Amino acid sequence: MIWELQSSFENRDKQDNDEALASDPMGEATAAVLHGVEDLRIETFDLPKVRTDDAVLRVEACGLCGTDHELFMGHIPAPYPIVPGHETVGTIEAIGDQAAAKWQINVGDRVAVECWQSCGACESCRTGVYRRCVKHGQTDLYGMIPTDREPSLFGGYATHHYLSPDSLVLPVPAELNAVEATLFNPLGAGIKWGVEIPGTQPGDYVAVLGPGIRGLCALVATRDAGAEFVAVTGYGPNDHPRLEMAEAMGADLVVDVAEEDPARKFRDATGGRLADVVIDVTANAPTAFGQAVRLSAVDGTIVMAGVRGQKGAPDLHADAIIWKELTVKGALGVDAPVYRRALELLAERKFPFDLFSRREVGLNEAADLLTDMAGKGSKPPPVHGVIVPGL
Repeated sequence: MIWELQSSFENRDKQDNDEALASDPMGEATAAVLHGVEDLRIETFDLPKVRTDDAVLRVEACGLCGTDHELFMGHIPAPYPIVPGHETVGTIEAIGDQAAAKWQINVGDRVAVECWQSCGACESCRTGVYRRCVKHGQTDLYGMIPTDREPSLFGGYATHHYLSPDSLVLPVPAELNAVEATLFNPLGAGIKWGVEIPGTQPGDYVAVLGPGIRGLCALVATRDAGAEFVAVTGYGPNDHPRLEMAEAMGADLVVDVAEEDPARKFRDATGGRLADVVIDVTANAPTAFGQAVRLSAVDGTIVMAGVRGQKGAPDLHADAIIWKELTVKGALGVDAPVYRRALELLAERKFPFDLFSRREVGLNEAADLLTDMAGKGSKPPPVHGVIVPGL
């Protein structure tokens, strides 16, 4: 539960936050600041003084999420200017005594930073559903906080990241380097959306819609949970390298839905069976939900984690949801227990995550990588894009 990471709000020491500590970081931080659509600028900020209940992280790596290039391209509104980045891994450079005791970490420790913040006091936080925190909610996420809020460094596209008293941090196993550890976020999503939410069991037949990093991580997670058969779908020639990657990582079937009917291919491959669990992690793919319904077996479960804006769901046979008695569940975010399991699974090295195509760039090349990730650049988008401020 959340209390393993964060002690009760009521038990916080009431020391004055103006008490500075001897471990204050010195100097300036460099950050890539998003000022508007495709307007990413390199800027400097003063490093904040560390108080008794907060910390400063030296960022080693920050993974790129689909949300990042959607923000960059203007498809998702943002409270500009912001320092993007919410898949952050780094080492603690300075930390207050109270924060060190609460998070059970110290200077020099490598940690992964969750995008959510948690007050620890409201009912949502007390029950572990801290993505619904009444103080922070879903608008106060790391990577989405305006730089006009002091101390400005609230995202991973920077040399340093401020950790507020309400931060949630996870120790990184020693077996993982910082770039590898950034997979904690997409793999956590794969476990949460592919296994925990639908209750995937050994022997289940599974379909994953979308061969991006979260789809491939859902493939890994369902395999780890004992799924008997896993199919992965993509769309068009650009997805073919990713579908090949899915096969190499253990998919029993891959389907280009631009060329073939996924439900028919699934039945042909399984002797007539359909999927007990369908995980839709597509982005802006209006027809995917209709495909999910067709792929689902009677009493099946569909998990919807891919957003499609206001495009609706053409080709949806809605009555089939009734006839098949399907369960449809929305998925938003991940939580600490699942992130811990993701870090453990990465450290176990049971699955070949090194097969993921990966590009690591410094802050000055972040805009080019975001453009490529959005499919608008001169290079094919990698599965795993990573900002490494030290490059």
